[in-house]
Amino acid sequence: MAQIFAYILHKNGVIDDTARELLAVARKIDASATPTALVLGAGSELASACAAAAGAYAQVWKVDNAALAYPNAEVVRKALVKLVPAGSIVLMAHEHFGMDLAPGLAIRMDAAFVSDLVDIEDLDGGLLKAVRQEFGGAVHSHVTVDLSTGAVITARPGSFQAKEEAAAGGQVADKSGAVEDLAGRRDFIEVVAAEVGDVDITKSEVLVSCGRGFEEQDNLAIAFELAKAMGADVSCSRPIVDAKWLEKARQVGTSGQTVKPKVYMACGISGSFQHMGGIKGNPFIVAINKNPKAPIFQVADVGIVADVLEFIPELTEKIKEGA
Repeated sequence: MAQIFAYILHKNGVIDDTARELLAVARKIDASATPTALVLGAGSELASACAAAAGAYAQVWKVDNAALAYPNAEVVRKALVKLVPAGSIVLMAHEHFGMDLAPGLAIRMDAAFVSDLVDIEDLDGGLLKAVRQEFGGAVHSHVTVDLSTGAVITARPGSFQAKEEAAAGGQVADKSGAVEDLAGRRDFIEVVAAEVGDVDITKSEVLVSCGRGFEEQDNLAIAFELAKAMGADVSCSRPIVDAKWLEKARQVGTSGQTVKPKVYMACGISGSFQHMGGIKGNPFIVAINKNPKAPIFQVADVGIVADVLEFIPELTEKIKEGA
């Protein structure tokens, strides 16, 4: 089996939750695999991220370069092409940076490319049988991938359960000298902070999140009543913001806020990967949707097939009665 690498996202010295999920992907490809974590960046924050990655991975390859101080897919791609041996398998999270980085990396490595992986069925004779989703999760596609020349694979966050394992005590190897010049044609200018509204949902422990199922703006009042009864905050999916029913600061998703609640109640939300990509930390997910085939039910801990406009007021009353 080819050597497996996992590209680790990190910020302010903290590795992303997807780091351990990629470890689960690697083990599903090859149960005996000892994947290597790739941690790229610059300075003291990189050192902290490498130490964190070593808690999960037995091997960590560190690349410290000033050009990597801010994630730039063009520059990272150049580094990985120089760093990763031909024929290797490279895993990364299917979020906005991975979507930018992965396709070009597969071309440069002359390797197979699989995007938005949600499951692995089997590995037979070097052929990986993978599962993806199409049309917003309405259809599952089963693809066979030849791994003989390597592969670049992006895995959907939350699709592979990160297992609680003992600290790996991994070794960090400095590979900075292998990449040398990383000049790119595009430059990082600045980070524009997301708008902060009257509630910072990134700090909320319990969220009641609203989607298309509310049909009209006035109906959002029942979500606020439920949130009040639960001691929760109200968040939403992108269609609610696009309709200007709630402010952008309450949007959860890849184009909105990233949240890490303990409980996430998805009300009238289909569960597209763009929305689920904004939910980290493996919260307890309760899904309420009148469509029994909604993708949200595939990741929910509790699924309720019901019209939110009818179910939520009844739930709110029951909560108030029990208070």
